[in-house]
Amino acid sequence: MKLFHGPARRILLAVVLLAAGFVGIAVRLFALQVVEATELSRRAERQHEKSVALEGERGTIFDRQGRILATDVEVPSLYAIPSLIRDREAVSPDLARVLQSDVRTIRKRLEGNKNFVWIERKIGPAVARSAMDLGVEGIGVLNESQRFYPKRNLMGHLLGFAGMDNHGLAGIELKYDMQLRGEKGWAVVERDALGHSIFQKGLDSAAPSRGNDLVLTIDEAIQHIVETELDAVMEQTLAADASVIVMDTKTGEILAMAVRPDFNPNRVEFQHPDQWRNRAVTDPYEPGSTFKIVTASAALEERVASPGDIFYCEEGKMVVAGGIIRDAEKEGYLTFREVIQKSSNIGMIKIAMRMDDDRLYHYIRAFGFGEKTGIDLEGEAPGLIKDPRHWSGRSLASISIGQEVAATPLQVITAVSAIANGGMLMRPHLVSEIRDPSGRVVKSFPPELRRQAISPETAGKMMSILEGTVSKNGTGEKAAIPGYRIAGKTGTAQKIDPVTKRYSMQDNISSFVGIVPAEDPRIVVLVVVDSPKGVTWGGTVAAPVFKKIAEQVLRYLGIAPRTQERIVLTSAG
Repeated sequence: MKLFHGPARRILLAVVLLAAGFVGIAVRLFALQVVEATELSRRAERQHEKSVALEGERGTIFDRQGRILATDVEVPSLYAIPSLIRDREAVSPDLARVLQSDVRTIRKRLEGNKNFVWIERKIGPAVARSAMDLGVEGIGVLNESQRFYPKRNLMGHLLGFAGMDNHGLAGIELKYDMQLRGEKGWAVVERDALGHSIFQKGLDSAAPSRGNDLVLTIDEAIQHIVETELDAVMEQTLAADASVIVMDTKTGEILAMAVRPDFNPNRVEFQHPDQWRNRAVTDPYEPGSTFKIVTASAALEERVASPGDIFYCEEGKMVVAGGIIRDAEKEGYLTFREVIQKSSNIGMIKIAMRMDDDRLYHYIRAFGFGEKTGIDLEGEAPGLIKDPRHWSGRSLASISIGQEVAATPLQVITAVSAIANGGMLMRPHLVSEIRDPSGRVVKSFPPELRRQAISPETAGKMMSILEGTVSKNGTGEKAAIPGYRIAGKTGTAQKIDPVTKRYSMQDNISSFVGIVPAEDPRIVVLVVVDSPKGVTWGGTVAAPVFKKIAEQVLRYLGIAPRTQERIVLTSAG
């Protein structure tokens, strides 16, 4: 006998099917809520949230005394959630008016149903308030970090600048970008199940982390002295450009470096990119007579000449390889010392002729010419010195007096600094320490010796000889500072006329490089003035600038003169 038949069987089947359905649902719920919960949660977050990257705060840049040179400040940035803006055609002109922007640009940014767009980044607080006062749903403000240079134009070429995304684009900011840059953070905009953005007054966020700080070798006070005097000589001579470098002779630390024309890194968008170039590092020039220091050092080191040797200077005119070499003054017999002191081209050529091409070339390279100094800046030029295989019959003569060779101001001062410190060629550098946000030193940069260019004995002889340049009968007389012994060399390099392709008789680069105090060298200062108008001799244009800078820096560093003069103050009445 059958237990179930007819309607009973159908009822039983329905019950079984319902029970199986409930079991299936229970299993699926268990899987969704327990087994797959984590992954599904992640998917939901991805579907309902839009993350916006926020750049981290860059580290602060300090001078050697702890003065702030570059830092970050918080500024508002205006964003939009276009899907929430009901009447974009009406909103666009209002936003354009507040932001002083083109209405077509604003309208284009609000197109489509994007979840997040920047309308204008890093604007002024007043502008941000005006935009929010429009009361448009879907418009909001996020705070971002912006680079700020409190000293404005001061050392703009050295510091460089950072772009809209706080990435370094020039100078120290570019070279040490990875150390200065902080870790990114984020802010979240939520979306509903249909994909529409839900505007929130306070967005969820994760604060970005701060980058490391830098301590420079630069001294702001010395930099200010340099830039003040550089501005003065630019105004007096109407020069095309100019540069000054101050270096610690013992360590290779750059205490100041300035270039004209200058620029304000807070307002780079308003200035031509040509103004950003640090010509002291990037632009080679023919150094002229300052290069005679290298030739003279080579001759002394090779013992082909001594300070007392006498050379006939042909009364100021000599034929070399079919061309004529002239001196500024008609000189007869001069000692080796006097050849340097009076900067005789003919005397220096005769000294060089006691060497062959290869020997002179060896010392040119030993002093660092034709290669980068290794300074911690991007864009350094290596200069140019031809291999002796490519020298002409006139090259030895020309190169010995600073022609047919291209060098940057940085290379020149680094080479002369080697004379001041016993023949050691140091690597110039601008950063002394990297510190983490808590102030802990994570890396330091001690002095770095590149090579021994000449012997200490030869360097000592050259220091004595170069003191004669800054004497009553020397070309650098106007660089003299009462109470101090100074060693130095003038330079007046003719520029190539772009029309005739010959050396110009009017267009020169005037320079002076000086070491002080000569008995215990502390600083070396190079002044280079490009295309000054009027009198263009290095001893007339650049030497006085050296004097004004050096006497202020010596006073600032507390380096007393050899003999203190007593000053008696009297009053009448």
